[in-house]
Amino acid sequence: MPTESPLPRGLLDADALPLYAQVAARLMDDITAGGARSGDRLPSERVLAERYAVSRVTMRSALADLADRGVIESSPARGWFLRSTSAGAGADGGEETGDASPERPASAPGGRSVQGFADHALRHGLAARTRVLSSGVRPAKVQEAEELRIAPGAPLFEMRRLRYLDDLVVVVEHNRLPLALCPRLADTDFGTASLYATLRTATPGQFPRVADYSVEARQPTAEERELLEITDVTPVLVATQLAYNQEARPLELTVAIYRGDRYRFRASITD
Repeated sequence: MPTESPLPRGLLDADALPLYAQVAARLMDDITAGGARSGDRLPSERVLAERYAVSRVTMRSALADLADRGVIESSPARGWFLRSTSAGAGADGGEETGDASPERPASAPGGRSVQGFADHALRHGLAARTRVLSSGVRPAKVQEAEELRIAPGAPLFEMRRLRYLDDLVVVVEHNRLPLALCPRLADTDFGTASLYATLRTATPGQFPRVADYSVEARQPTAEERELLEITDVTPVLVATQLAYNQEARPLELTVAIYRGDRYRFRASITD
């Protein structure tokens, strides 16, 4: 790992998050910069605590945070390891989802958790780029209010983005979130900022834990063909996600329209 590990540029201020979350962000930055691979073992908690100049209690909380986000996992008597990427979306883009049940907000089958597009790109060493098509605040419609468990007409942050991996267009995203959970959404430039990183800086922090997730295939509309640069008969995959926070409260309603040849969804099925 490198000898220095600044906070991710443009995402976090020094005092924006609790200490354990700052350490988790620095460790994530080191993991990526160091070219670590799935299955690699992390240094011991004692060594990591010394490296980041924090107590072992704080270090353990930082490791638990990364474990909740599906980045690392612990093995009894062996320590912490980077997770295998065999479940969830493939390296060609998309979200990783966990257990679809809102009654189980802590983790998903196999310990997977909800992961944002930028986090996915970071884990896989891909360059993510975003073009914001529109964003703003408006009153929630009745159906949106029912799904997000807010009052009809309550302030809703809405955004449409075009997302790229290594300069290849992958997906058009339509995000809707209750503004009350993170008022900063209205003033953030999501052309450069990460949505999930911004949610983590809210007061209190908002951490997507699980999601209801469905995928269906169809032919693209004329607008989708233009945005996704489709010139042949390539279909689109429409993924609808309702993510829940750490309190099992609806946090984010997203419809993502992927190029069918640049997205793959994989999941573990359990009883």
